[in-house]
Amino acid sequence: MTDETDTPTSAADAVFHGIVQGLALQKFVPGQRLVEVDLAAQFGVSRNSVREALQRLAAQGLADLHRNKGAAIRALSPQETLEVLDVAERMTGLLARSAARRIAAGASGAAVEQALAQLHTADGAQDPDAFAHARRAFYRALLDTSASRELRRLLPTIHMPIVYAQHRPAALQRIRMRDYRAMGEAVIQGDEDAADAAGMAHVRNVREAIEAALSPDRAQARR
Repeated sequence: MTDETDTPTSAADAVFHGIVQGLALQKFVPGQRLVEVDLAAQFGVSRNSVREALQRLAAQGLADLHRNKGAAIRALSPQETLEVLDVAERMTGLLARSAARRIAAGASGAAVEQALAQLHTADGAQDPDAFAHARRAFYRALLDTSASRELRRLLPTIHMPIVYAQHRPAALQRIRMRDYRAMGEAVIQGDEDAADAAGMAHVRNVREAIEAALSPDRAQARR
């Protein structure tokens, strides 16, 4: 899913976006403490702006605020992870369907085509940072093409940035690239049903990879 789709417009936005995007790049990790003075220095903003960003992260469920202990990136339990993926599956299918519907009605698919090309280039270069940026651009292109206000409002509230930061199976990028290609091509063709199916299948594939990675950990925990 999307990591965040809006362009920062204030100092607090810059901190918020920086942390969300930092999750995708492993610059921030679930469970990590978020220290106001360090973040203010890192992003070159005031501590008031940092506090505002932390409040926003907490409101969206991306951070936990603890009295007298400050803030920390939220960590998901295995069950919470699967619940997030349940929601993401439906929403990703809906996003792809919505974008395909508008293209079928005459909207341009150029942004999605460009985003797919950017993903292909980043994947070929084996550049994780470039791939993370390209992945965000792909979801932005789908969202912009869909022109859905409700999707724009709801997608950032799904906790996929934490899921991806917390669970990184070795096969994940290969799964993503294959699935993004199928999803993007269906959207560009304006095939609503195929786009919906490809979007949902992508999240199911991510879920299977995460569940497989979790299985040894669960077995070890039972010993």
